[in-house]
Amino acid sequence: MDKYITGSKVGILLLCALLMSACSTNSTTAQSEALADTTAASGTTVTQDGAATGVQLASAKLTDLVTFDEDDSNTSWTADQSTDIALAGTSAVIDGTGAESKDGSVTITAAGTYVLSGKLNDGQIVINNQDDGIVHLVLNGVNISDSDNAAIYIKEAGKVIITLEDGTENSVSDGVTYVYADEATDEPSAAIFSKADLTINGTGKLSVSANYNDGITSKDDLKIMNGTLEIKAADDGMVGKDLVAVQDGKLSITAEGDGIKSTNDTEADKGFIAIAAGTFDIKAGNDGIQAETALVIDDGTYTVVTGGGNVNGEVKTGDLGAGMGMRGDRGQGTGGKTPGTSETSTPETKPEMPAQEASTTKMTTTTTESETASTKGLKAGGDISINNGMFTIDSADDAVHSNSNIAITDGELHIQTGDDGIHADALVAISGGKIDITKSYEGIEGANIAISGGEANVVSSDDGVNVAGGNDEATAGGGPQEQDQFSEAAANVLTISGGMLTVDAAGDGLDSNGSIVMSGGTVIVNGPTNGGNGSLDFDGSFEQSGGTLIAAGSSGMAQAPSDTSSQHAISMTFPQTQKAGTLVHLEDSEGNTILTFAPSKDYQSVVISSPELKDGGSYTLYSGGTSTDSEVNGLYTDGDYTGGTQIVAFEITSNITWLNESGVTTANTNQGPGGGGRRNP
Repeated sequence: MDKYITGSKVGILLLCALLMSACSTNSTTAQSEALADTTAASGTTVTQDGAATGVQLASAKLTDLVTFDEDDSNTSWTADQSTDIALAGTSAVIDGTGAESKDGSVTITAAGTYVLSGKLNDGQIVINNQDDGIVHLVLNGVNISDSDNAAIYIKEAGKVIITLEDGTENSVSDGVTYVYADEATDEPSAAIFSKADLTINGTGKLSVSANYNDGITSKDDLKIMNGTLEIKAADDGMVGKDLVAVQDGKLSITAEGDGIKSTNDTEADKGFIAIAAGTFDIKAGNDGIQAETALVIDDGTYTVVTGGGNVNGEVKTGDLGAGMGMRGDRGQGTGGKTPGTSETSTPETKPEMPAQEASTTKMTTTTTESETASTKGLKAGGDISINNGMFTIDSADDAVHSNSNIAITDGELHIQTGDDGIHADALVAISGGKIDITKSYEGIEGANIAISGGEANVVSSDDGVNVAGGNDEATAGGGPQEQDQFSEAAANVLTISGGMLTVDAAGDGLDSNGSIVMSGGTVIVNGPTNGGNGSLDFDGSFEQSGGTLIAAGSSGMAQAPSDTSSQHAISMTFPQTQKAGTLVHLEDSEGNTILTFAPSKDYQSVVISSPELKDGGSYTLYSGGTSTDSEVNGLYTDGDYTGGTQIVAFEITSNITWLNESGVTTANTNQGPGGGGRRNP
């Protein structure tokens, strides 16, 4: 097996460089102590109760996890230093040593280079090398099919390298059923199956038709260096138990199960997926890319459709102001999987219970029957790091889901989902890139969320940005929903220090079951129109010291930043609902524009906070009219404003100024801790 990084080193890397605090759902005392050292060095402050301030989540890269050896890139061969295997229907002509042809199959028993060409109608290439050397298999235009077993079976070897010869097209296929030696045998189980480290390189093409189970499986490491791979699989497309690493290539995968997955759930330093670059077109019945531990993507182009797309997402009812209870989501987002256990592509079926036990096991049985297969776009049991890339994800369940933390530092993500756009059980940290979530149930969700850069546009049928909570009930399919494992506490914080965030929410716009801290960036919230939700919703405080905030929506649950904020804000409640597109214009006593904004939805309340609002300043708020400037997300940054109706003139004498058409008023009755609002119980 390749020496990439030792177990302890990977564990420290992932749990220290990526995890930000004790909010991780599976941290241990030792990991927390090591984490404290790392976060202190990186500028992240972690308090004793687990809250994080100045959050910075480091992003892992492929080179942190895996090393590509010189052998992995070796595509060279010469005729005089290799064994030639010419496949000829039901037999093969072998020129060289280390291989033999018998009963329609070819067995390779020694290390070396083997060049294959021709067609094998119903046979198998078997590699059974006992000396642990490297077997280099060059596919030089082959068509290999086996009606009752794997087409290529790597039974034993130190390492196998399959080279797709430049300019060639190669294909392998298996049968719908496999014939094994006895009932206890269940391997091989893929059209290309390896019990050793497997690397695929070269610039040729390989088509894999897996009619029985998986397309390509390695029980150790699976590395893709280059080439064009087209895989159609009855279950998973590509599986590496210990790791899947892709340096480059063009991969097209159609799988009834998962597209690409790792499966080692017993060793913390294994079970990860790392991708440097490449083009990926994945259509999966279950998850698109699923890592048992960490998922790291440095670059690449990805088109991922899972579970038939967002139209197949569960129908749920949103949080309509019925309370602040815990959100009832889909558990850890593993389709019924318990973290730390292995996952299959189909739900577990329980044996039939004796009649006398039925009454005591009814609840357990009902829960099991309600479990469904996981249909997420990108999923990891550990951390997800997205460093760059172009992503188009259409998923029935969460588009990007981690049972731990998510770090997005760059790239473009275009997301449509039947559930959450981006979900982390611990921390979501966005420091760059462009995120466009055009359809979701909840847009961005995590126990903590930190936005320090980039551009994010979120459309949601419930909450736009949700920290640790909410309400999520299925209305179709029957059975109880699983729950996200959030703990509702003051440690849960939405931190905004930079970037551009635009939210169009039918539920709450920014929703924190803890607090909100904003020191920079621009936030625009459109909606909700339902009086049981608010454009801002927080349980603790909303401390704002910088940035621009515009939040328009219904007035029933309207909140504003806390009166302890160091930056001024106003909250205006109109006497009637204003039509979508009706401009809100705020200017100072000198006629200087503070901002002009056109909400995209009907609204009756608007909250504005800007560094240009000063203590003791006089201002006028207008409604309607036009602006000569072009808008971005409804915000006009320049131009001449004319034709509006003056609604109210006022003077700022406190950190938060509450307004109606009559002038300065008091905060509404929904006010909670710190001067913000609180939903009625």
